[in-house]
Amino acid sequence: MTFRDLDLGERMLLVRHGNDYCMHYVAELSDDEFNAPSLLDGWTRRHLVAHLALNAAALGRLLDWAATGIATPMYESGAQRAEEIEGGSELEAGALRNLLVDETSRLDDKWQRLPQRAWSAPVRTAHGKMVPASETLWMRTRELWIHAVDLDNGATYSAMPAVVQTTLLTDIVDGWRANGASVDVEQTPTGQVSVSIRGNPTEEGFSVRGSMPSLLHWMTGRGTTGLSPQDPPPPPQWL
Repeated sequence: MTFRDLDLGERMLLVRHGNDYCMHYVAELSDDEFNAPSLLDGWTRRHLVAHLALNAAALGRLLDWAATGIATPMYESGAQRAEEIEGGSELEAGALRNLLVDETSRLDDKWQRLPQRAWSAPVRTAHGKMVPASETLWMRTRELWIHAVDLDNGATYSAMPAVVQTTLLTDIVDGWRANGASVDVEQTPTGQVSVSIRGNPTEEGFSVRGSMPSLLHWMTGRGTTGLSPQDPPPPPQWL
């Protein structure tokens, strides 16, 4: 079972659980700690918190699209998205916290008010993919859990609910396959997961094995702790 198989109420609860988890780690940062690097290259924690706030606003625009039928993109362009995040990162820490809380609350309110018919309305993601508006629940859940870890102050993939881990694994593997890779996933007798990847028929592949959280940490490009082999190749792009 994946996140998308759950009923709407269960998915809403998981989004809020992810939000509470992420907000906990944001709240633990002092003002000075906002200036430290995140796990994302070139981004401080300021950039990351700004992105989380502005992602909520962008998903809200997709809900407006679903509710009204008027095409409203998440972002006008990649450049506009980057400029918004850069501008947000320059806010004082207190203002950034408030921005995150306010935009998160607005998004939750839009979900609650969305007409039943609109949940299945097609909207376009920032990557150009058409999805039903209900997919915004998963898009936000994924952002919250992954970026909580990216704050680099204690959040872990191990804290992810099992259904979030499973859905994230499925999405990454689907992304790799869509980009032309051959991918096999197996559960080992010890309960670990093994992923085998080959880019094309003439290319030598490789396998990586570890617990689900450790494997997801590597698959999303966040590190290689607890894996076999200890230093696997970088994972392919999936988004």
